Amino acid sequence: MILICGLGNPGDEYQLTRHNIGFLFIDYLADKILAPTDSLKSKYKALYAQTNYLGHSTILVKPQTFMNNSGIAVYELAHFYKIPSENIIVIHDELDIGFGQIKTKFAGGHAGHNGLRDIDKRVGNKYHRIRVGIDHPRNTLTPQMSPADYVLQKFSASEQKDLDNLYSDIESRLEKLVSEL
Repeated sequence: MILICGLGNPGDEYQLTRHNIGFLFIDYLADKILAPTDSLKSKYKALYAQTNYLGHSTILVKPQTFMNNSGIAVYELAHFYKIPSENIIVIHDELDIGFGQIKTKFAGGHAGHNGLRDIDKRVGNKYHRIRVGIDHPRNTLTPQMSPADYVLQKFSASEQKDLDNLYSDIESRLEKLVSEL
């Protein structure tokens, strides 16, 4: 069994923010693979669904705590379903890579990402990450903006046009990771 978790903040005001790229991808994936009668259930401080993905029994997760407490839902679901940390995949925003670039990583540090920091604290750091580049404000038209404010900004109109292609690219990386588990 695997757990695929997209990080973000709950609430409509955060819907299309850079910090919510993980949530946005889980919504995209759920629309593709869940039956029309299925929906994400609310339990374990998360919205989640159990499904089959590429031949694996899979839990899709959107923690419903704020980003800094994302580890609560990951821990509770992994513990309940007895999923080892090596079978956890977290999709999250990454300031240190350009918008639309994607990198994968197994284990390691959280690089200051508070959602990952909390997951590390609760399940350890031996899980897979799909790091989705949102760029850093210093590389944008608003270099004086703090990273904390930048991640809570909505994607620009041109970035929003690229999101469907980005989701497809994330899914390709996810498929490769899942095939290796």
